[in-house]
Amino acid sequence: MRRHLFTALTALTASLLVVPAPAHAAPATPTATKPAPRQVLSPTPYQGWNTYFGLGGDFSEESVRQVADSIVSRGLAKAGYDIVWLDGGWQDPEPRTAAGDLQADRTRFPNGLKPLVDYIHGKGLKAGIYTDAGPYIPGKCGLGSGDGYYQRDADQFAAWEFDAVKVDFLCGIAADLDPKTVYTEFAQALRDNASKRPIIFNLCNPVTSPDWGNYPQEQQSTYSWSYAPAIAQSWRTYTDVGFVGDIKFKDVLRNYDANARHPEVAGPGHFNDPDYLAPGLGMSEEEFRTQMTLWAVAAAPLVIGSDIRKISQASVDTLTDPDALAINQDPAGVQAVRVGPAGTTETWVKRLANGDRAVVLLNRGESSKILTAKASSVGLPGARLTVKNAWTNQVTESAGTISAAVPAHGAALMRVGPARGLPGVPHVTAGLPQVTKVGNAATPDGTAPVLGGGDQARVEVAVRNDGLLPVVAPQVGLVAPAGWTVRALDRAPILLAPGQATTFAFTVTLPATAAAGEAALTATTSYEVIGHGKSRQTSVSTVVIAPAPPTGDVVLSHHAWISATSGWMTPTVDLSVGGGSPIRLVGQVYPTGLGVASPSTVRYYLGDRCDRLTATVGLDDAVRNVGPDGATSTFQVVGDGRVLFDSGVLTRDDLRQVDVDLTGVRVLDLVVGDGGDGGYNDRADWAGLNTSC
Repeated sequence: MRRHLFTALTALTASLLVVPAPAHAAPATPTATKPAPRQVLSPTPYQGWNTYFGLGGDFSEESVRQVADSIVSRGLAKAGYDIVWLDGGWQDPEPRTAAGDLQADRTRFPNGLKPLVDYIHGKGLKAGIYTDAGPYIPGKCGLGSGDGYYQRDADQFAAWEFDAVKVDFLCGIAADLDPKTVYTEFAQALRDNASKRPIIFNLCNPVTSPDWGNYPQEQQSTYSWSYAPAIAQSWRTYTDVGFVGDIKFKDVLRNYDANARHPEVAGPGHFNDPDYLAPGLGMSEEEFRTQMTLWAVAAAPLVIGSDIRKISQASVDTLTDPDALAINQDPAGVQAVRVGPAGTTETWVKRLANGDRAVVLLNRGESSKILTAKASSVGLPGARLTVKNAWTNQVTESAGTISAAVPAHGAALMRVGPARGLPGVPHVTAGLPQVTKVGNAATPDGTAPVLGGGDQARVEVAVRNDGLLPVVAPQVGLVAPAGWTVRALDRAPILLAPGQATTFAFTVTLPATAAAGEAALTATTSYEVIGHGKSRQTSVSTVVIAPAPPTGDVVLSHHAWISATSGWMTPTVDLSVGGGSPIRLVGQVYPTGLGVASPSTVRYYLGDRCDRLTATVGLDDAVRNVGPDGATSTFQVVGDGRVLFDSGVLTRDDLRQVDVDLTGVRVLDLVVGDGGDGGYNDRADWAGLNTSC
């Protein structure tokens, strides 16, 4: 405190000693001046909205105006989301006039783009537009600025008063161009625009292998980091985060991991870009909150890809959370790095400008966990820490351990800094209710628990005290849906000392008539801290109630599954994935089965009622039409977490016969992997999928 006060007084004294020169004073002797530094556009990650995922390519002046209105009315503009970005699709079927100028679709934008830009600016927002670095090639891409149009198009965008440009590479890859060369030329054209207008440059090369095919490293998005920081405000680091209207959590993690490869090149005015935020397009609210958490600590541009008019209020609340935005917009512009090993659970840390740390405890798995990190591992010395949970706003004090109860596919986001003064409210973590046993069988670690009507389950709630002060009289109450019975199995301890943890256990019994679907278990943890009064935490976990198990000889693909995922689209019954053709393996058509794309997991409830599963597995003949030639997949049958069948790696010409004993199996998982080649679009079939129950 004294040092800061001394610094302030010194600065004030210096300012008071500056005497203004009299009006008649002789001019000062000229001195050499340095050229003014080039303006830093977007010193913190820019924010906005893009048409691509939410509106597709058929948006209009009216729909964009409506979304701009919603950005303002729903509080997103106030939170910093101020760029309204037109992606591909704005252009006319004849993208250029006879004179060579770009033109908007004359039906959907009858007045051209300038009135729309003026409307956007009139709302206090900025406007963004799209083009491609390659030449326009009909049938390959919708719009291109290549073939000598870079400067002309840059001047046109500036004349229309756009504030940002996204430059794709669909035409570029079709023309076999070198991204570094053409993007550098386009960047120069933007800087030299005739209006001298500052324009944000989003370099968007989405090409990756093997997703797009076999391309040299220099042509892929994973190489952009090596040249883009010198020419662009942001650059895409991997392929699209999903498909129009269909964003999957696994692909969010894939893009985040690719984006994390080169944190050293991010900084004020130049940022890695893992693609758009995607609320309401396939992910749960929890999964989207995880995406927002990861994008925040990645110092990533925050561009919403969904239709603002349709997203939930919960998603708006996540997008506008002030603590998450402050972490993303931190002026240091530092990108988070992982500390410790990669795995199902991870810790990521972002250094903030004031010396604090943003800490993410990430749970990629299928069951909730209490995750922890030590202060020393996140670069914070000292034995006392102030911990603010960005999503709950809870502020506590820790003695050196940062912990959080993190649901499946969830992430805790905390701002951590040194603590001072009297000891604060201790950092107590109340776990989410966890099903650890069903009957006498332990729930396999890392799997989502499944219950059936009439089941009896053991549910545990862990509580730990990582603060400096003891916790007095900790208690946990558990509430289940109506008709269920809950019985406590433990007596509460009198005291939970600093550094100690305890577990509260309950027996939960379901009625035989429990309806299939999801059910909530709610734990309320209460305790008292001397000098701070009583505290209460509520934690909620969701359990799956399975449909009735099959009986008799059953075509399993016709039975209701618990859950089903597919790398591309969704699993299709009795058809190849996508639903366009029958299941066909090496020329033979199968009337029943499941079509999926890797990676995939399809889960069924058998309830220890079945004794045999048979099927034929392999890559659908459709892969012969779509490539890549090296398409591979693996197939596994997993019963209650135990592998019962493993196909090994199969190519497009391989088949395997499945004949598995299902005795004693409650929950069956049919798992397809990509064979290790990274291709998520392999079409794979479980043909003739039959069970005896």
